[in-house]
Amino acid sequence: MEVTILFFLSSGLFLGWSLGANDAANVFGTAVGSKMIKFSTAALICSVFVIIGAVISGAGASHTLGKLGAINTLAGAFTVALSAAVTVLIMTRLGLPVSTSQAIVGAIIGWNFFSGFETDPKVISKIMMTWVLCPVLALIFSSILFWITKFIVEHTKIHLIRLDSYTRILLILAGAFGSYSLGANNIANVMGVFVSSTPFKDISLGSLYTLTGAQQLFALGGIAIAIGVYTYSRKVMMTVGSNIFKLSPIAALVVVLSSSFVLFLFASQSLHDWFVSHGIPPIPLVPVSSSQAAVGAVIGIGIAKGGRNVNYRVLGRISLGWISTPIIAGIFSFITLFVMQNVFMTKVFS
Repeated sequence: MEVTILFFLSSGLFLGWSLGANDAANVFGTAVGSKMIKFSTAALICSVFVIIGAVISGAGASHTLGKLGAINTLAGAFTVALSAAVTVLIMTRLGLPVSTSQAIVGAIIGWNFFSGFETDPKVISKIMMTWVLCPVLALIFSSILFWITKFIVEHTKIHLIRLDSYTRILLILAGAFGSYSLGANNIANVMGVFVSSTPFKDISLGSLYTLTGAQQLFALGGIAIAIGVYTYSRKVMMTVGSNIFKLSPIAALVVVLSSSFVLFLFASQSLHDWFVSHGIPPIPLVPVSSSQAAVGAVIGIGIAKGGRNVNYRVLGRISLGWISTPIIAGIFSFITLFVMQNVFMTKVFS
């Protein structure tokens, strides 16, 4: 039984590895691309804080995916996660920072079509809204933060060597915060489809803390993300970090802060509850793409600098990847589910 469970979870772990290779790296992509932080240092910090964020705060965004499609068998969850992972892997091989969030959403919709379950138009419209809102917010934040940072640097007249040291430290802190937010937000992409059929039981760690079955799933997913960061993320880091727009160290810091804050907005249950309690429309708890946040923030810097040196050819390739990802994942999910049920005689929904 344990071997069967591990087999079904393997696609989620594969998706986690794909996310680490593609999405997670973007938290530190600009820092590595601007040569302010070594890849090995960025990978270590990103890996540790992704796992912490996934375990502590990963539950919030997973509920939205559950509303989109409550996949009720391990075999179905395995197939959906595998379809999303293969899609992300293909895009990663092309060097495109695509959205794992879009891949898993497309794969879930493919499962809905195959199983006959209705796709709630309100839920899908909310999710698609965040695909636009995420990079736009990052663009706005980075533009504003760039001008504020530029004003501070010009008027405080900090020595260049000291400024360089401060920037490195702040990049590490911002990257750690972004990695935590990424784990909290994007672990729903990796293991969210397994929550409804989780094979794990709650574990009581004394009288103070209980590690739920979902948190155990999230911990496994977080480790898979960390492995992806270490083994396959360098190419996408360089695409985001240096190919769209050449970034100075200060600009790299602004991008990391802006994209990290956007990820946090879409992941924080406490912030969501605070908005609701004060009658303010809340930011939806939806897994969003660190790639979209980072790309939006880089474009914001480019616009703040006049927009003359933005590489629109690379930007066009990235946009094409974002559009095609959910479509490819949905089609691949439907075909794979058909094969699983009719060739391997495995029940993918109930």
